[in-house]
Amino acid sequence: MDFSWNDRQQAAYDRMLTGSRALDATGSLPLRDHWRACADLGLTGLSLPEELGGQGYDALTAARAVEAAGRGCPDMGLLFSVLAHLFATAMPIAEHGDDRLRKELVPLLATGEAIGANGITEEEAGSDVTALRTTAERRGDQYILNGTKSFVSNAPVADLLLVYAVTDPAFGFLGVTCFAVDRDTPGVTIGAPFVKPALTTCPAATVTFTDAVVPAARVVGRPGQGAAIFQSSMRWERSCLFAAYLGQMDHLIDESVQHATGRRQFGQPLADRQAVSHRIAEMKLRLETARLLLYRACWLLDRGEHTPLDIALTKLHTAESAIQTALDAAQLFAGSAYSNRTDIARALTDALPARTFSGTSDIQRELIAKGLGL
Repeated sequence: MDFSWNDRQQAAYDRMLTGSRALDATGSLPLRDHWRACADLGLTGLSLPEELGGQGYDALTAARAVEAAGRGCPDMGLLFSVLAHLFATAMPIAEHGDDRLRKELVPLLATGEAIGANGITEEEAGSDVTALRTTAERRGDQYILNGTKSFVSNAPVADLLLVYAVTDPAFGFLGVTCFAVDRDTPGVTIGAPFVKPALTTCPAATVTFTDAVVPAARVVGRPGQGAAIFQSSMRWERSCLFAAYLGQMDHLIDESVQHATGRRQFGQPLADRQAVSHRIAEMKLRLETARLLLYRACWLLDRGEHTPLDIALTKLHTAESAIQTALDAAQLFAGSAYSNRTDIARALTDALPARTFSGTSDIQRELIAKGLGL
């Protein structure tokens, strides 16, 4: 395995790091303005085909660029919003949609002209995605959708919803179909944005379908292929999206080193205290092991050699490492971690959901155990 970065990969990292540092992290601008800035950086189309308006990066290069964005921009909510749009909405259409659907929708998503949202989670179908109750009944060349998606990131601002619904209950896993649904479709109701303490700049809401008519031409892939399409999108999310947390950890380590060497207590720098220096050493070790797991998973993904075990190991370790690293940084900065002088508290708050979204840490442990034959 070659651990060096080629010129294109390094250029993508450098450009994204510089550009992401210029992103407004205060949330003071309208969300569409934030999205426009991200689109100008190429974040909305990193892994989408060049002929459809994207950057054409493979998984490894895309992850490298995402890591730079996570290091440069402290607004993880904005990055999560954009990357969920890319990996959970645009990529499934690019990889599984027919030519007509790809040409119609992917260029709009690649450039950020249209914002995408992924509708999978329901009140009784969070970790158990086989328990969906949203249905789609075939009537001629149309489907009639009914049901409610309980937590849809980007829903309040989305132009396009990628919706998973049961089309044949008798077939279980093979009876779920994926649909590309326009926001303004009659019968689609988007609820008020949730008030949430983490990833605050990623809006989320419930979405209800009441006899919503969706053309059969808007089926992504084939009827019954929805569960497989969802799993393929999770491979992208659990690897490339989580590279943003590598960047966040890298940033927190830099901040911690500067703080430890610059602040003096009891007549000596904090860094001279073994408890402090060893804590930062553990932060670095945690980052590098997460980085190796994540980039190996992306390398395998590009080679078509990945397994659920590789992806689950990556997602679990990166999520847990992001939380612990933010906790360590908060301990090192003490009271100032909760002041406006640092982004430590925000990083901690935004790291906590990593244990839940894209499959909980407990689900990843189940996948790892299954991968080991347990």
